[in-house]
Amino acid sequence: MKIDVIIPTYRPDEKLDRCLRMLRKQTVAPNRILLINTEESLFHSKEFKKLPQGEIIHITKPEFDHGGTRNRAASMCHGDVIVLLTQDAIPADEYLIENLVKPFEDEEVCAAYGRQMADWKDNPVEAYTRLFNYPKESRVKSAEDLPELGIKTFFCSNVCAAYRKSVYDELGGFPLHTIFNEDMIFASRLIEEGKKIAYTADAKVWHWHNYTAKEQLKRNFDLAVSQVDAGGLFLTVRSESEGIKLVKKTLAYFIRKKKYSLVPHIILQSAAKYIGYKLGQNYKKLPETLILKISLNPTYWNRKTGGEF
Repeated sequence: MKIDVIIPTYRPDEKLDRCLRMLRKQTVAPNRILLINTEESLFHSKEFKKLPQGEIIHITKPEFDHGGTRNRAASMCHGDVIVLLTQDAIPADEYLIENLVKPFEDEEVCAAYGRQMADWKDNPVEAYTRLFNYPKESRVKSAEDLPELGIKTFFCSNVCAAYRKSVYDELGGFPLHTIFNEDMIFASRLIEEGKKIAYTADAKVWHWHNYTAKEQLKRNFDLAVSQVDAGGLFLTVRSESEGIKLVKKTLAYFIRKKKYSLVPHIILQSAAKYIGYKLGQNYKKLPETLILKISLNPTYWNRKTGGEF
């Protein structure tokens, strides 16, 4: 099985070097590691030069598109499987790729994604919520799981994911000009086509963010916008119930641990997420000025409206 790794980069820091360093240690070596970088003058990486199979393509900021940029990189790859990583996802061990591609032994599995972990000392709340979205048990999901899992049936993250290249090409790759969430949109299409998605808990990366409440609101606004615009299964399955379940479990856990000082933080963050998500679901009713203020990607709206915003 030939494997190609794709990593979009923008102003990378030391996390990219740590990621590339771990990729050189993998038990299953990628056929190529392709970086598609935005703004050439801002790219700095010592580890990239050490990759014998490393390649880089530079693009300008206006050229970047969440789905289109990844599709461009994928069109240059000819492996059986393409692995998508982000520049801040650090493989936890040398078995990441080996474990991530293992589910493809099942011909019906066309996508797989790994487990994201956060540092309990740096951000205990994020570390706990990662366990909710990325548990220690692996699972293969199909359309049959929709009644039980709802929107989590096609949960998938390009922070650390792999796709069967033949099916990826057959379905036309990721959607173009989407504000966010190109991975889940594509995954929902796989489910609609009767394919399977594997969550592979043994394929582990360190990846988390310390978002402010304002950033959470903006991020969840864009998330909901992407789901509304994608339509399809996103409009037919439950979504808010999973978020409410997560908030309840998170509060209960830290209260049980007597970490009372974290309770206001959890409530504030959760409220910001919910407000952002509900605003995003109803973005078509909002004034343009407000949309530009609460979106994490204002340039997207200029493209969407032909520069009228």
